[in-house]
Amino acid sequence: MQIAVLIPCFNERTTIERVVRDFSLALPQAAIYVYDNNSTDETAAAAGRAGAIVRQEKRQGKGSVVCRMFADIEADVYVLVDGDDTYHADSSPRMVEKLVKERLDMVTGVRVALDRSAYPRGHQFGNRVLTGIVAQFFGNRCSDILSGFRVFSRRFVKSFPALVAGFDIEAALTIHALELHMPIGEIETPYKSRPEGSASKLHTIRDGFHVLWTILRLVEEERPLHSFAVVALLLAAASATLAYPVILTYLETGLVPRLPTAVLSASVMMLAVMSAAWGLIIDMITLGRREAKRLAYLAHPAPGVAETPARSSLNFWEAEPRR
Repeated sequence: MQIAVLIPCFNERTTIERVVRDFSLALPQAAIYVYDNNSTDETAAAAGRAGAIVRQEKRQGKGSVVCRMFADIEADVYVLVDGDDTYHADSSPRMVEKLVKERLDMVTGVRVALDRSAYPRGHQFGNRVLTGIVAQFFGNRCSDILSGFRVFSRRFVKSFPALVAGFDIEAALTIHALELHMPIGEIETPYKSRPEGSASKLHTIRDGFHVLWTILRLVEEERPLHSFAVVALLLAAASATLAYPVILTYLETGLVPRLPTAVLSASVMMLAVMSAAWGLIIDMITLGRREAKRLAYLAHPAPGVAETPARSSLNFWEAEPRR
């Protein structure tokens, strides 16, 4: 079984050598790939000295690097980890074993902080809020949607659409698994502070709002009926509020003195009906897209399975001697 360790990097010269060496020891059979994302220090050289396969990705952003890795690298199992030396390399064999043994498509390393500075309370609160939003719309099967330490099957990687560019990549990976009802799992793993001299590229407020925006955008794309239904209900409520005094006056006097209000109320109600109709139409289109992604996902065998039954049957008939 081919295992690939994927390490996206930007200015991680002080930590990348140790990360590469630790994962080489933890997974000696794996190929270690480091994709340098326009670093201004010696990240690429340091990774090369440690024995990694070093490549470049010019499009800035962690999401861009991960999508490029998924497109370029061929393997059976993929281990994705940050290059900042905060994740526990010795947990990776257990994660790989869980993925293969249980035939899962994603195993998330749930972070357990070794000290307070490693995982500040503000980050924990934001992660819980974002995890709760994802659970509300896509299911409560992942307790740490922002973890950067994950193991994937080949069929997950090759069916993941490249739609994000930044630190919102983790949320997109989680939603992809939940949306296609993939079998997933979790393993708690130690999470430590960055070593001295290493600086985080994450801006808590800015990137937190960016992740939230990505989640809401994916909710709109993958659950359009929910979004349009909310708009339709709000418009219908506004229409009813405008219409109430007009209807009341009509019942009392038989007249409609507020004709502009009546016209406005009817127009708003028509918009509400149109919004609901648009939601139904787009939801059917989304269902077709989801089925296409599911078929792309099912085109690859599960972890631990060498080939699909259909392919095995085909090879059997091809092997039959002609009579």
